[in-house]
Amino acid sequence: MTEIDRGRLAALAGFAITAVLLVLTVVAFQTGAMESFGWQGGEYAYSFIWIALGSAVAGGVVKMAAPAPWRSAGTGLLLAGVVGVFVVIALIVTFVVALSNLNL
Repeated sequence: MTEIDRGRLAALAGFAITAVLLVLTVVAFQTGAMESFGWQGGEYAYSFIWIALGSAVAGGVVKMAAPAPWRSAGTGLLLAGVVGVFVVIALIVTFVVALSNLNL
């Protein structure tokens, strides 16, 4: 396995970890997996936001401070975190637009 292959695999792993966590959060919300612990919609939303922000911050730190193979993992974490943040922003914009078009 070459250095380039290790870097690509590390970037994929970094992206996949965050992507799986975000998808599992959405699936848990849809199935009500944490209802027995008193979770409602807000807790899932907070989890999604914190996973996305935490991944973006952790990815930036790893990308800047870690040795070579881990920098690629940081890039994957950063990319997935930024995508998660954009999803959150898109949902907020959609919600605000829907509320502004509501005729009461």
